[in-house]
Amino acid sequence: MTEFTHRQSAHCESGVVANMVSDGGLGLSEPMAFGLSSALTFAYMPIIKMAGMPLIAYRMPPGHIIKGVAKQLGMSWKRQTFSDPDAGMAALDAQLEKGHAVGLQTCIYWLPYMPEDMRFHFNAHNLVVYGRDGDDYLVSDPIFEGVVRCDSASLRKARFAKGAMAAKGMMYYPEGTPKEIDFAKAVPKAVRMNRRIMVGAPLPVIGVKGIRFLGKNIGKVAARPDANTYLPQYLGHIVRMQEEIGTGGAGFRFLYASFLQEAGKKLSNDRLLQASAALTDAGDSWRKFALVATKMARGRQTLDVKELDNILNGIADKELAMWQGLKGI
Repeated sequence: MTEFTHRQSAHCESGVVANMVSDGGLGLSEPMAFGLSSALTFAYMPIIKMAGMPLIAYRMPPGHIIKGVAKQLGMSWKRQTFSDPDAGMAALDAQLEKGHAVGLQTCIYWLPYMPEDMRFHFNAHNLVVYGRDGDDYLVSDPIFEGVVRCDSASLRKARFAKGAMAAKGMMYYPEGTPKEIDFAKAVPKAVRMNRRIMVGAPLPVIGVKGIRFLGKNIGKVAARPDANTYLPQYLGHIVRMQEEIGTGGAGFRFLYASFLQEAGKKLSNDRLLQASAALTDAGDSWRKFALVATKMARGRQTLDVKELDNILNGIADKELAMWQGLKGI
C-alpha cells in the first residue's frame, strides 16, 4: 500500500492535482494549482443541459486543471479511459500494485460514503485512490476531512456511469514531478491566459460578458407565459449551479483570489495583492446574488428580475475592473 498525504480542499479537481503533485515531492497548494491552470471562468451554455436547464459554469471544463498544471510545470500525466469496465478496474489495480496513487473521475451519486443530500448524478467528481484492502479501495476524496473507503462494486459504478460528461473510467497520475516552480515566469503567463478567457472571449455567453448575459436572460425568462412556475425553478437551478455543483461561483472566485494573494506574496507584487482583494469582493457579491435569488425563488422576497440583473451587472463591473488592473502583468 502506498503512503499518501490527504489534504481537504475546496474543490475536487484542484485538490486532487495539488495533493498528487505534492505527493510527488513538489509542494503545491490548491489555490496555486487552480490559478496556474487558468481555470476561472463564467459560461452560460444552453446547449448543455443539467436537470433539463442550461449548464452554467464558473470554472473551465473537467480535466482543464490537470492539463493546465502539467503545461505550466512542464510535467506529463498519464491519462486513460476505457470502453470495458473490467479493463478499467484491472488497470487501476495494476497501478496500485506498483505503489502509484491514482486520480479518478467519477459520478458522485454512486459513492457510498457521500451523505445522502450530496448524492446526485454528476459525472465529474475527482478523487484519489491510493491503496486497496480486500474488496475496499482506500480513497482520498478532497472534499472530506479524512480518508474514506469505497467497495469495488460502487467504485466501478461511479467510474463508468452514463450521462453527461461520462468519465468512461478516466484515471490519471503524474509521470514524474519537477523539483521546483519558476513562479516569476509561470504566474504572469497563467494570469494573462485567464484574463483572455474572462475579458477577451468573442462569444457573449463567456466571461464577463456572460455574466451580463445571464442577467438579461433572467428577464427574458420572466416574460415567458409560464414564468410563474418556471422562473422560481430557473432561479433555484442557477443557485444550485453556483453554490452546490463543485465549489460554485463564489467559491471559485475566493479560490482564485487566494492564488493571487499567494502569488503576490511570493513575487512581492502589489498588483496581484490588490486584485486578490477585488476578486474577494466580487465573490461576496456572488454570495449576495445567491441569497437574494433563493429568497425570490422560495417566495420569501418579491420576484424582481431587475434587482437580480443589477446585482449581476455589478459583479461583472467588479470582475472586469479586476482583470483590467492585471492588464500587461
